[in-house]
Amino acid sequence: MDPDRDAKAPDEHYADAVNGVIAMARFAGARGWVPATSGNFSARIDGQRAALTATGANKAELTEAGVIEAEILGPKHPRASAEAPLHLARYRNAPQIGAISHIHSMAATVLSRRHERAGYVRLEGWELLKAFSGIETHETVLDVPVVPNDQNTERLADIVEQRLATLDKAYGYLIAGHGLYVWGATAAETIRHVEAFDFLLTAQLHEEGFR
Repeated sequence: MDPDRDAKAPDEHYADAVNGVIAMARFAGARGWVPATSGNFSARIDGQRAALTATGANKAELTEAGVIEAEILGPKHPRASAEAPLHLARYRNAPQIGAISHIHSMAATVLSRRHERAGYVRLEGWELLKAFSGIETHETVLDVPVVPNDQNTERLADIVEQRLATLDKAYGYLIAGHGLYVWGATAAETIRHVEAFDFLLTAQLHEEGFR
């Protein structure tokens, strides 16, 4: 998270978070990763609040009007998307996370179905693994968890958090037939991570062969 966050006034925290959400959403929209208003994005405001994309918002052309302020521990916001619990659970359980992106890229969606039974997609030996904070060599194995989809997103969030709690490191996860969740300490880092994931998953899909 931003080391200067605690020194800022509350309205500055909110403005920074909203700008981060918009930046992530437009980045994804420009690359076709959020078709038909899909996907969602969020940024932590402070320990109690997060800025999230509102339900139905056009992510590719997102403005401040399409961003809501939600309590990390509190009642559901009336404009929150169905997948807000997946974001808020991450913020509750991982205080180092400052921003989250959820995209529906083609590679992520196809591989999530292909590897649902295995329960993970293994990324190994790719140079671009070093794009993830804390990874310093391509001689790395990164298993990206795949969880079954569930329309009950409160229950799904609990399943995801239980799975992630068993891992030494994680930068994201896949929901089968759905898409990819990615996070970072800041919106800028999350954008880097999501771009790296898209490249790596696309490379993995090519290596496995389209079938």
